[in-house]
Amino acid sequence: MIQTSISYQPFTQQRIADFQKRETPFYFYDMALLDNTLAALRRSSSKHDFTVHYALKANVNEELLRKIKAAGLGADCVSGNEIRQALACGFSGKDVVFAGVGKSDREIRFGLEHDIYCFNCESLQELTVLQELAAEMNKTARVALRVNPNIDAKTHRYITTGLRDNKFGINPRDFEKIASLLQDSPNLVLRGLHFHIGSQVTDIDVYAGLCERVNDLQQWFTDRGIDLPDLNLGGGLGINYKEPDRYPIADFESYFSTIAQHLKRLPGQHVHFELGRSIVGQCGSLISRALYIKEGVETTFAVLDAGMTELIRPALYQSHHYIENLSSDLPEQTYDIVGPICESSDCFGRDVQLAEIRRGDLIAIRSAGAYGQVMASRYNLRDLAESVYGKRENLVTNEK
Repeated sequence: MIQTSISYQPFTQQRIADFQKRETPFYFYDMALLDNTLAALRRSSSKHDFTVHYALKANVNEELLRKIKAAGLGADCVSGNEIRQALACGFSGKDVVFAGVGKSDREIRFGLEHDIYCFNCESLQELTVLQELAAEMNKTARVALRVNPNIDAKTHRYITTGLRDNKFGINPRDFEKIASLLQDSPNLVLRGLHFHIGSQVTDIDVYAGLCERVNDLQQWFTDRGIDLPDLNLGGGLGINYKEPDRYPIADFESYFSTIAQHLKRLPGQHVHFELGRSIVGQCGSLISRALYIKEGVETTFAVLDAGMTELIRPALYQSHHYIENLSSDLPEQTYDIVGPICESSDCFGRDVQLAEIRRGDLIAIRSAGAYGQVMASRYNLRDLAESVYGKRENLVTNEK
């Protein structure tokens, strides 16, 4: 598990008292923790002169994006609207890299219009389409080749992206065709190679193995005199979902030092990363209320007013989130923590030990800053939850 020994306690009595006055469910973002996380990230990455782009797919909340931009990070986008959101929050086109296996013509044109830094391309056909569109617009597109390294990230199969049977990336067997295509594409400029093997990676040895594979793959290009000024190693660094207070900040130090130790960096080569979850995951919590305590035949259900519409990860990935009762110090009991959605998969946790829950108690589902609000839906025609921001005791509500 990648983690640090820094401890943190986000919920004071004053915050809980303020929560009691608010309509639930809502997302609470601890901006002080985000500041501390960004500072730790910059300290560790700057030692090696690494460039970090924030992966907007983790969370596109405007307040978070503006703070991330102010910290000097770039923007990693996987859709045209993510590019649009990054630009609206202060990022320039030169801050943006655009990834994704299915970029539409409209999205590509939008990226070209704003002269984004790089298109991370995933197939021969995508490069052909990009050349055609760039020529039509009299633009030049900087490209990186997303290579599938066939590396097992040892994470959930839904969020593994670097294996041979995943849909992502270019197979190295196509390098000869790619090189020939680039020679015949005057509107494309090769910047380098791009890799991304998955998300919520907690085994640091995976990154050592990735570097060894990257070293071998980029040698193919250098042997042929092809310049690679940029190398993008993606992201995927995991967080500790089980103990968010004990380990609130990901171990950026071990992550970046492992890369620096094992990567054979070419002279003058810029190394880029795309981190999302590890930046915003721990600063967000989903705050809910208990609606009903329902006694089943063998199970006691705590029914919350938040559901899979506010945090789909447990239903989609069977993922674990630490859950706590903010309103009670009574002896613990065992509950299935479920939501109100008309789906049996709408469950945040089974056999969860919590201080006795009573109707109206505030329940916090932690580590919801990444892939929570950004994946929210209006299924069952539910309202979208508001966002509340805190820095120590000062809270501000973002009205919809």
